[in-house]
Amino acid sequence: MTYKADIVTMQVIRYGLEAIADDMGYSLMRMGRTTIVKEIMDINCAVLDQAGGILAQAHLCPLMMFSLPTTAANLLKRMTDLQEGDVIICNDPYSGGQHLLDVQFFSPVFMGNERVAFVANIAHQLDMGGAVPGGVAGGLTEIYQEGLRIPFVKLYRAGKEDLQIFDMIASNIRIPEKTMEDFRAQAATTFVGARRVKDLVGKYGLDIFRECTQLLLEYSENMVRRFIGSLPEGDYTGVDYLDDDGCVDEPVRVQVNVHIRGNEMRVDFQGSSRQTKGNVNSPWSCTQGGVFYTMVGIVDPQMALNSGAFRPIKVESSPGLVTNPLPPAGVTARSQTMTKIVEAMLKAMSEVVPDRVVAGSHGQACTNSFSGIHPETGKRFTHIEIQGGGAGARPTKDGPDGQDLHLGRFMNTPVEAAEIENPVMIERYEFIPDSGGAGKYRGGISLRRDIRFLTDVTWARYSDRQKFEPQGLFGGLPGSKGSLILNPETPQERKCKSKGVDQLKAGDLLSIRLPGSGGFGPPTERDPEFVRWDVLNGKVSADSARRDYGVVFNQDLSVDRKKTEALRASMKQS
Repeated sequence: MTYKADIVTMQVIRYGLEAIADDMGYSLMRMGRTTIVKEIMDINCAVLDQAGGILAQAHLCPLMMFSLPTTAANLLKRMTDLQEGDVIICNDPYSGGQHLLDVQFFSPVFMGNERVAFVANIAHQLDMGGAVPGGVAGGLTEIYQEGLRIPFVKLYRAGKEDLQIFDMIASNIRIPEKTMEDFRAQAATTFVGARRVKDLVGKYGLDIFRECTQLLLEYSENMVRRFIGSLPEGDYTGVDYLDDDGCVDEPVRVQVNVHIRGNEMRVDFQGSSRQTKGNVNSPWSCTQGGVFYTMVGIVDPQMALNSGAFRPIKVESSPGLVTNPLPPAGVTARSQTMTKIVEAMLKAMSEVVPDRVVAGSHGQACTNSFSGIHPETGKRFTHIEIQGGGAGARPTKDGPDGQDLHLGRFMNTPVEAAEIENPVMIERYEFIPDSGGAGKYRGGISLRRDIRFLTDVTWARYSDRQKFEPQGLFGGLPGSKGSLILNPETPQERKCKSKGVDQLKAGDLLSIRLPGSGGFGPPTERDPEFVRWDVLNGKVSADSARRDYGVVFNQDLSVDRKKTEALRASMKQS
């Protein structure tokens, strides 16, 4: 059969590439040995063109995908001897990566002697060495403390493991038997992905494949250009704050400045804090990712997501800002700053497209690592938890409850999976009433998870939003702040810092309480029956219904219409 390069063939190839990326991702999840891969799914996979630009990505963690093209471009500058069956790895944030726990795998795809594409994936590893087990500690001051920093190196050569590289990495991490198997799972997905890309190219022919992928990049670029061109020209600013950097008890300012001119957008970060002593600094690919992610959500979340979509958006940041740090700044907790970039970007764009943005979310990544010796096996274990909070209210809907952070799309760790593999007991896992900001549309409510430890553990973590609450929009009220409380309601109760490292004893109980999210629109405009439904379902208290929404109930919890109207009228006057 003869094919031609037209928009129909382009779309068929697009969905073929997306299917390859998705299959790579779910195969990696099924082969993974650690909960962070097989349960949380802190992974992503992609197909890149011969120059490293994104052609298609899996429908998994968006934040991880944005580092792949930057890293691939640097790979091509440093490695010229690529061959079929090679697998190159890198986790260096200053070469385009995320943080040291996120290890990227790249494999070239050849047709004959010609390189036609790359397949790539990235996964959060259980441990990559460094000062703290699990590696997710906030408050570290240099990248050298954060773990083993891997430059571009071939882990596989022509399809065969380089045992020396495997041994070198295994000798520098705490639980090599699990990490090395996750590495092998990542490599296996690239081999399968490369074979399937070759099959796809072989079916349509290399010339048709290249013409159609070029059409695909232009298709996404034109969609974004048309959208930006429909917006009013101007300069718009949004600001958000981190509680601190884990070392210095001062807020960290993230300022996003959006400049719209014609069908192009320029985004800069002038006004943001300088890079910090603590490791909340956002590597450049992560900073760009925060901007691109926000604009994709505003333009069309279902669009063909590839490097063409980013061409109309120029992102700039002065070196040395928290949004573009210089080495050897630590970056492990960079997700705290990435999410604030998204929050500030949404605030700026709310002036332009109020019907396409959401209110403030919990806006942070509550990532905890618990490490110790398992009392039954005598072996070292590391258990990682990433918990979700409230998602911001939308222009026409409430915010989703118990959602992961912007850019993440992570799944929760099931109670059963945590307890089967680790010496922990989850004693409480529930929603927190009144944590979603009141509004015409209510902010999503957040989660509480109480963990009892059955052995001594090192607890490393980074989170945020203990000091600055999620913002509401257009009259919506802010959501609740978060907290980490050790041994609540006992004489030993202690509120813990959002970032750092502590030693916990067997029998200790940690209560992780996530931030909520902001409401959208004035609370007094919310349908009283919706408020009643929230009260009946435990999402809003009766006190909040009266205080924040102006809704009065009868004894049977039906709405007293007259008293509600009168109370709301008085609230508007005041």
